[in-house]
Amino acid sequence: MTVLVAGAGPTGLTLAIELARRGVGVRVVDKAEQYFVGSRGDGLQPRTMEVFEDLGVLDAVLAAGAPPHEMRVYLDGEFTMVRRMAEPVEPTPAVPYPNAWFLGQSQTEGILRDRLAELGVRVELNTALTGFTQDEEGVTAELSTGETVRVEYLVGADGGKSFVRKALGIAFEGTTDESIRMLLGDVSAEGLDHGSAYWFAKADEPMSGVAFTPLPGTPYFQFASPLGDGDAGTSLSALQEHLDAVSGGGIRLLDLAWSTVWRPNIRLAAAFRKGRVFLAGDAAHVHPPTGGQGLNTGIQDAYNLGWKLADGSPELLDSYEAERRAVAARVLGVSTALLEKYKEGAEDAHERGPETQQLDLTYRGGPLSPVGVGALRPGDRAPDAPLVDANGKSVRLFELFQGPHATELVFGDGPLGTEHPAYRILPQGAAGELVDAGGHAYAAYEGAPGKRVLVRPDGYVWSVS
Repeated sequence: MTVLVAGAGPTGLTLAIELARRGVGVRVVDKAEQYFVGSRGDGLQPRTMEVFEDLGVLDAVLAAGAPPHEMRVYLDGEFTMVRRMAEPVEPTPAVPYPNAWFLGQSQTEGILRDRLAELGVRVELNTALTGFTQDEEGVTAELSTGETVRVEYLVGADGGKSFVRKALGIAFEGTTDESIRMLLGDVSAEGLDHGSAYWFAKADEPMSGVAFTPLPGTPYFQFASPLGDGDAGTSLSALQEHLDAVSGGGIRLLDLAWSTVWRPNIRLAAAFRKGRVFLAGDAAHVHPPTGGQGLNTGIQDAYNLGWKLADGSPELLDSYEAERRAVAARVLGVSTALLEKYKEGAEDAHERGPETQQLDLTYRGGPLSPVGVGALRPGDRAPDAPLVDANGKSVRLFELFQGPHATELVFGDGPLGTEHPAYRILPQGAAGELVDAGGHAYAAYEGAPGKRVLVRPDGYVWSVS
C-alpha cells in the first residue's frame, strides 16, 4: 500500500510518521520551495504531548520548548500586574503532562521531519499536487514535477486553502470575521527579557496593545498587534511606531523575521472524506488562534487516521469522519467562545482552562465505541498509570501502549488475549506479570478483578468487558 500526503505541516508529518512506522509506503509532497520558518501555532496542548510520546518525539520537544511564561502587563508604560494563562498543575499518575508547552511551529515541524527521516521518508518540496482522479481501486495523482503517481489513498493536509478540498467540491462552511485584523509574526526586541511574556497597551484601550511571547531556542518573540481600520502598516517601522505609542518607548525592535495579517476564520468542511481521498488539519477545519486548538486538532486528526489507513478495513475508514468531524466542531466552539471574550474585552480573556487541553475529548457514541457505563467508557482517552514488572522495574501504561499496536489490559486473574499485546495487571503485592503500583491503574480503569480493557492504537478505549 502507498499513501500520498499533500502538505508537510504538523498534520501531514504526523500522518506520515504514523504510516511509516506501520510499514506503509508514504510520500509527502508540498508546493513550498522551502520549509516554513516562523512560530505560527506555538502552543502544544497536553493531549498532543501524549501523542508525541507515542511517536517518539517528546524528548526533543521538551528539550527545545518551554512551559508557558507569566505575562507582565504594562498600561500607559507602567508595570501593572502579572497574568498567567493558567496556573501550573502537578502531574498525576493518570495525566503525566497536564500543562501546555510552547515551541515555535517551524521547530516542531523540524523535529517531526527528523523522526520521519529516521523511518526512511523525506518531504518532497517544490512538488505541488496539480490534479487527481479516483476509482474503486485507488487514486491517480498528478504532480507539478510532471510525475503521475498511483496510490491507494490520498490525504489533503494542505491547509485552509486546500487544493484537495476544492477539487473534491466539499463546502467549507463558516465565516471570516472582518471586524478583527491582527498583525502576527516573530521579532527580536532589545529591552525585553526572554524569561517573561509582555503586554503593552493604553489604559483606556487595553485590548489594542501589543503582546510579546518568547520563542524558546530563538532570539525572537512571537507578537500580536491589532490593525485599525485603514491601517496597512505591517513593516518593522510600523510595528515599532505602534509599540512606542502604547509602551512609552524604550524597546527597540530589530528584526521582523516573519509576519502575516490574520483575520479570524471559523470554518468546518462539510465532509472529511470522499471515496479514497481524506481531509485532515486546516484543510478540514480552521480555527481562530484563541485557545491554541488548530495545530493540535490537526495532529490528532492524523493520529486518528493513520492506524485506520494502515488497517484499511471499511469500518475503520468510515469511522474517521464520524469521530474527527464531531471533535473539530466542538473544538471550534471552544475557540470561538474565547474569541468572543477577546472581542468583548473581558478581563479573563487571557485565561485558559481544561476545555483547551483536549484531554477530555471523547469518541463516545461513535461507530467504534459501544455504549458503556461508568466514568471510563469506550471512546474515552485511556489514562496512564505506574506499574512494576516481574523484575521490579517501573513501567507505565503509556510505555506499553507506545507503538503501532492495540493493547489489551487484563485486571486481576484471567487469560491473556492473543490477538493484541496483552498485559495482566494484579493488585499491589501480588505476584504476576505486572503489579499495580499504588492502585492507580485499578482506580483509573475502575479495575474490578477480571475486567478487560482493549485500548486502540491511538490511545482511546476500544472496549471494556
